[in-house]
Amino acid sequence: MSGTLPAALAERGHEVVVVTPRYATVSRQGLYFRGTLWLHFPYGAQWAEIWEAEVSRNVRTLFICQPEYFERDGFYSDKGVEYADNHRRFAFFSMAALSAAHMLGVCPHIVHLNEWQTCLAALALRRGYESTQLGRAKTLLTIHNLAYQGTFPSWAVNELGLPWELFSPEGFEFWGQLSFLKTGLVFADALSTVSPRYAREIQTAEFGFGLEGMFQKRALSLRGILNGIDDKVWNPADDVHLSAPYASYSKEDLSGKEACSQALLEQFGLSSAPRRPPIFGTVGRMVEQKGVDLVLQAIPLLAEAGARIVVVGTGERRFEEAFKAMAQRFPGKVGVFIGFDEALSHRVEAGSDFFMMPSKFEPCGLNQLYSLRYGAIPVVRAVGGLEDSIKDTGGEAGDEVSTGLKFGEFSLEAFWAALQRALALFEKPEALKAFRKRAMSEDFSWGHAAGEYEALYQSLLDVDSASHHPG
Repeated sequence: MSGTLPAALAERGHEVVVVTPRYATVSRQGLYFRGTLWLHFPYGAQWAEIWEAEVSRNVRTLFICQPEYFERDGFYSDKGVEYADNHRRFAFFSMAALSAAHMLGVCPHIVHLNEWQTCLAALALRRGYESTQLGRAKTLLTIHNLAYQGTFPSWAVNELGLPWELFSPEGFEFWGQLSFLKTGLVFADALSTVSPRYAREIQTAEFGFGLEGMFQKRALSLRGILNGIDDKVWNPADDVHLSAPYASYSKEDLSGKEACSQALLEQFGLSSAPRRPPIFGTVGRMVEQKGVDLVLQAIPLLAEAGARIVVVGTGERRFEEAFKAMAQRFPGKVGVFIGFDEALSHRVEAGSDFFMMPSKFEPCGLNQLYSLRYGAIPVVRAVGGLEDSIKDTGGEAGDEVSTGLKFGEFSLEAFWAALQRALALFEKPEALKAFRKRAMSEDFSWGHAAGEYEALYQSLLDVDSASHHPG
């Protein structure tokens, strides 16, 4: 989002400045130095260098360079264990981002915050910058995944120098802890999340992670906007990752997709005799949220039905080991790659007939959007952005509306019923071809989403926010 939404907004004539930590993976090549700033917290003083890159016309990116905080192996954790000083790291980042803007004379109309890591900036704009031009900016907080909230022990309030009068249920206190996310929910002028359905779901106990009351209270300021994808990077007609034996293809000429399927089977050592079997792919994080336990339970059923299964991802060790065990149990039928591989992700989408995404919850989801683009029919659970982006009449394979296959209940029985529909569809080549073309005709580029964000920004400027800001 931080890469593609700004570009789409710039195309609409807006000037956009992106501020991000300079993580270890970011090269300094092409960056130029803009200055040094110092911030003072009760735990001590800390410096940062500001580096800038001009990404494209009307888009600038400022990097907060602080090696002690941001040049680490992981962004937020090390081998699954959260960094103990994350409260310091992202309090520092939030303050440094505002200080850098102030230092460079950036005076935005809108400060768009993303996730808990940026939420203290909403408080700072109300308390520390309220008398400056920067303090006149309206704030929008986008929640991408409510499962991650940035909660820390109450002693962090003193370490960061936050006002204790706000450590209350009406402020940033959450069950006796300091919640960065709740700070944003209280102080931001407006809230958004990454699909309309998820905006409704987080107002319920099932999906609200204890904050459903806050979202209900701010329902009039909450908006759901479905994410887009970079349709220049994810384009089977012009994909740099689909070199031979893979092949490019389009909805007008699907012949290259069959070449991709054969190449994927060969790459994973999966058998294709006596005739090419249906291929079910999945790519992503191996965590409970993604429903990987359902995928693991379904693999033996799919293998017995004659399908081939390709799994790419990384995550919890127990899931990684379980998938590797499946590959050993079903040689020639199940292929597994543990790790992150951008090129392989594209090839799985290109070579798969169906893409499995049975998430427990899904704020937006991107892989189902990639799958539509690549004609890999998504098999998804009807939650969050999956429900919003995939059409399924529930009828026969030959309908003229469906772009994917959905199921409701989070159970193997419901998931397997959807997978059986996929197996039946594969046996009807003409119906499958028509299904693919419908899926590939869907448009989930950032252009539409950028228009919705533009309208939301304008609404904040047109009228005062209805939000109440304590203190």
